Amino acid sequence: MSYYSYLGKDRLGRKKKGTIEAESRYRAFQQLKEKGILAIEVVETKPSIWKQDISIGGNSVKHQDFVIYCRQFATLIRAGVTVIDSTRILAKQTSSNLLKKVLTEVEEDLQKGTSISAAIEKHPKVFPPMFINMVHAGEVSGNLDDTLDRLATYFEKQYQLRKKVQSALSYPIVIGIVTVFVVMFLLGQVIPQFVDMFASFDAELPWITQLVMSLSDWVQRFWWILLIIIIALFVVFRILYKDEQFKMLTTYGLLKMPLFGKLMQRSALARMTRTLSSLFSSSVPILQALTIVTKVVDNPVIGKVLLEARDSLEKGNSLTVPLEKSWVFPPLVTQMISIGEETGSLDLMLEKVADFYEAEVEATVDALKSLIEPLMIVVLAAVVGVIVLAIMVPMFEIFNSI
Repeated sequence: MSYYSYLGKDRLGRKKKGTIEAESRYRAFQQLKEKGILAIEVVETKPSIWKQDISIGGNSVKHQDFVIYCRQFATLIRAGVTVIDSTRILAKQTSSNLLKKVLTEVEEDLQKGTSISAAIEKHPKVFPPMFINMVHAGEVSGNLDDTLDRLATYFEKQYQLRKKVQSALSYPIVIGIVTVFVVMFLLGQVIPQFVDMFASFDAELPWITQLVMSLSDWVQRFWWILLIIIIALFVVFRILYKDEQFKMLTTYGLLKMPLFGKLMQRSALARMTRTLSSLFSSSVPILQALTIVTKVVDNPVIGKVLLEARDSLEKGNSLTVPLEKSWVFPPLVTQMISIGEETGSLDLMLEKVADFYEAEVEATVDALKSLIEPLMIVVLAAVVGVIVLAIMVPMFEIFNSI
């Protein structure tokens, strides 16, 4: 959606000017005409802060809200409610302001005779390409209810898979941040209180105490440098991550990490095979399906191989040949895909692979949690223990000398 400033006249010949929101300049002319305004000039313009929708948390629909929408939409269509009525009901029920606004616009297009796939295609920020293509395939085949039900199941599984991976990755990140804050507090606030006391005894301090005191002095004087370095590294990484080659190298490194690399690989394979299975089941053309999956999987290493597989298919070769040459695809995936190609049941084979890797992700997450929790506690205890030890050792020596 864009904003357009206009100048025109109403039916009584009075001058009218203002700003209107529309999908295109042509659509802006149409909307003005419907309002009884003959537009003389329509120019695209940037909206002021007063005209923009205030959206806390970004200009996108939360994954959880979209999952609920898919399931409710499928249930309503299955119950015999028309697409227009279903869209109107869901627009009133959703808790997402952006989704409410978009569904209201979709309903208006449906009232004018536009198909559901064409209506949602105008809102790519809300409806992903997979959703649009599968809805279109469902319309053409006359199985929209089955397609929506399949989509609801797909997005629910993707949501559950994402939450499992996030739960595995969030725990060490949170513990790591807590450790940094605890160490900074001890070095900046606690250690300085003992410096003067140790100096008054004029005794030689152990090397560990001298090291901790030096770190404490540095933190007090140059903590802002450390903060600038962290912010700078974060900004530089975000800028470099937009480069395809850097993103590829970063993803490759993450996939090769011990423990977490396997989790990320299995999660990406589960998402890829589940998406392909859903697209094939909805009769989406295979070349188009591979293009969509490349975007959905959001993994440049896997995406590159999928594009090679698409090129292989265009040349009349097998889908599995490029996959077999890549280390990121285990034999299970390539063998099941090969069997699916030979038997004509590729969607079923991919679904079985997706079920397997989703179960693997769940088992890996449980194993990582049981392993990481005590490990992080030991690390935190060791770091804090070293600082406490640096304080206690000289105090014991001082007390013994008295």
